[in-house]
Amino acid sequence: MKCTAKTEAMILSTVAPVLAHARTQPRAPALEDSLTALSYGELAAAIETAAQALRGQGVEAGARIMVVGENSVALAVLLLAASRLGVCVVLENARRATPELQAIAAHCMPSHVYFVFAQSPDAQSHARAFEAREQDSPVLGRHAVVHGAAASSAVAPEGIEIMPPDVAAIIYTTGTTGQPKGVMLTHGNLSFIAGSMQTLRDMKPRDRIYAVLPITHVMGHASVFLGALHAGASLYLASRFSPAACVDVLRRRRITCLQGAPAMFAKLAEHCAAESISGFPDMRFIGSGGAPIDPAIKRAAEALFGCTLQNGYGLTEAASICWTRMDEALDDDSVGRPLPGVEISLRAPDGSEVAPGEVGTVWARGPNLMRGYFRNPEQTRKVMDADGWFNTEDLGRQEADGRLFIVGRTKEVIIRSGFKVYPLEVESALNAHPAVLHAAVVGRAIEGNEEVLAYVELRKGAQADADALQRHLAALLSPYKRPSRIVIADALPLAANGKVLKSQLLTSLAPAGTMH
Repeated sequence: MKCTAKTEAMILSTVAPVLAHARTQPRAPALEDSLTALSYGELAAAIETAAQALRGQGVEAGARIMVVGENSVALAVLLLAASRLGVCVVLENARRATPELQAIAAHCMPSHVYFVFAQSPDAQSHARAFEAREQDSPVLGRHAVVHGAAASSAVAPEGIEIMPPDVAAIIYTTGTTGQPKGVMLTHGNLSFIAGSMQTLRDMKPRDRIYAVLPITHVMGHASVFLGALHAGASLYLASRFSPAACVDVLRRRRITCLQGAPAMFAKLAEHCAAESISGFPDMRFIGSGGAPIDPAIKRAAEALFGCTLQNGYGLTEAASICWTRMDEALDDDSVGRPLPGVEISLRAPDGSEVAPGEVGTVWARGPNLMRGYFRNPEQTRKVMDADGWFNTEDLGRQEADGRLFIVGRTKEVIIRSGFKVYPLEVESALNAHPAVLHAAVVGRAIEGNEEVLAYVELRKGAQADADALQRHLAALLSPYKRPSRIVIADALPLAANGKVLKSQLLTSLAPAGTMH
């Protein structure tokens, strides 16, 4: 596929700011992990070296490759090199199970699959399962590649279509149906979010960002990774979250910006309290996303870092719908107002807009909205209407000042004896108990009804049983909202992006937990 000058300019949109910073501040720090550090000038050279290697392996503009790895300088360089060439990248975190990766490869049919071993033994294990050929590179380190039709085991190379030039990445959502959905994100989508980090989060070259959210997920990729590099800031990449390791880097590298899921902030607050650690004078911005924020976690994080925990809301399909604002007093769990250029509409089941302050399904449209699901036009039509509105399937209410509050997902609402129970409300009540680190609530069908189940992870050294938690809830919730059973678990299962894997709760934790 030949690129016109106009097409190339569009293709380069996500990497162009990075290369521009390499010209204006070549010695400024850009990327670092526990093994490697690159200035902006060195990063630009590494991108070009990696791009030449991709060309040498037959990867051209319009191609679609799949990349498996975890946060590292090597992975970042590969992703930027692909953008430099106008190549669409299927982003995959190595923490997926091998059969999941094989199913995704079979669906997206990449021309090549790259396994980046840096900071990721799991990527090396997946490479063996794919029978990938190992090789070495001065910028990617030890990695492995599967070429051609063998990458997908599905079709011959001539059956692999050229990607539209504006599609930068495909991210597969976990979903609840078991069928993977590939979200096509454009250069415009990603650049809009990265640019919003500068305008709404005041990201500047002086900032030093800790990146533990996976750059293979939309928040870690667009807000953290591209947000930092588009601003000319420096980025420390961590492959896995450990409270002790995180705190060490925050202090040694004088980190100014930290984003993560609420569970991460809960564990940081717990760790620092246990170790009598306080004082992060360089921190100016902490942000939560990927899961509902709990007021108790918010207060603990703010006390630890000395700044407001900003909140946000979005999905892989429509990342960064709403953000709280840096100049506003925030004493609740609002996800803020829509980003400039983004619209939201709260609708009843019949499609009509609900009255102000009432709960409705959140619909959104704007420059953050995906192009659609890859090779799944039918599913795309189910969630996007002809006017460009996307059905998030989340339930929310909007205040008169435009701030949005998320109360749950339409698919997660529990109908108990005819009453609606929103899991988030029950989770917030449980998290208010001083012994609770975080909680997750799900519904389970029983004969003629649905029961509320709660799963709780306690703070280290804390003591509480199910009876004590039920007494705590009795003062906060109506009887129909209270869980019929509470499971005390050693740890709640978390995805790589910090979200609780609710689909695993009923099967993996019930036998081992203490139930009431």
